Amino acid sequence: MADLLGSILSSMQKPPTIDEKERKQAREQKAKFEKQHAEEKAKIQTFKEKIQKKIEMFIQDSDQQKMKFEPMPDKMLRTMVHECTEVAGLPSFSFGQEEVDRYVMVWKKEFAPSDDELLSYRRGEEWSEEKAKELQQQRELEKLQGKQECKKEKDFVPNTNYKDKYEKLIGKSSAKDAAKLTTANKQYGFVPSENKTDKRSIEETMNQIRAKKKKTLEVTATENAGTSSEPPQS
Repeated sequence: MADLLGSILSSMQKPPTIDEKERKQAREQKAKFEKQHAEEKAKIQTFKEKIQKKIEMFIQDSDQQKMKFEPMPDKMLRTMVHECTEVAGLPSFSFGQEEVDRYVMVWKKEFAPSDDELLSYRRGEEWSEEKAKELQQQRELEKLQGKQECKKEKDFVPNTNYKDKYEKLIGKSSAKDAAKLTTANKQYGFVPSENKTDKRSIEETMNQIRAKKKKTLEVTATENAGTSSEPPQS
C-alpha cells in the first residue's frame, strides 16, 4: 500500500517554483505602483493647496465679486474645488460642457448669483449689469401688459346683445332685469305684498281658522244631540 502511494506521488507533477528573477520583478512592480500612488497623492495635495490659496486671495480682494477657474474636464478636480469653496463658505457652480470645457465659478457670499445669472452662464452667455437691467425692464413691461390685458377683459363689450337674438323666447325683460320686479320682504318672504291676493296677516288668518273649526265642532255636537233625543221607532 505504501509503495503504491509513493509511486502515485512521485508520478505527479511538482508545483512550479518561483525563482529569484520573478521575485525581483514582483518587488519592482510593487515599488513602481507605490511610487505612482504617492506621486498622485502629492499632486492632488499640491492642487488642493493651490486652490485654497487662490480662494484666500479672492476673499481678501475687495474689488472682486466672483472668480472663474480654468477649465477642468476632470470631474474629480472640480469636486475638490467645490469642497474648498464649501469650507470657505462661498457659493460655487460648474458651467460648460462635460469633459470638454467645464469650469467652476465662485462668488462671495454678499454677491451670490441670481437665478437669471446662473441661467445665463448655463446657456454659455456672459453676464453683466446691463443685461440684468434689460431683464428687469422686460419683466416690468410684461407685468404692465398683463395688467392691460386684464383691464381689457373687464371692459369688454360684446358686439351683439343675446336678448335681441332670443327676444321671441324670453322677451325683453329677463334674468336680472326681471328679478328687479320682486324685492325681498321680511314679513311675507320673497314675494312682494302687493302681489299677494290674500291681504290678511298671519294672526288674522289663524283666528279665522280657529273660529271656523270651533263653529264646525259646535254644529257637529248639536246634530249629535238632536239624534240622541229622538224616540225609538217601534
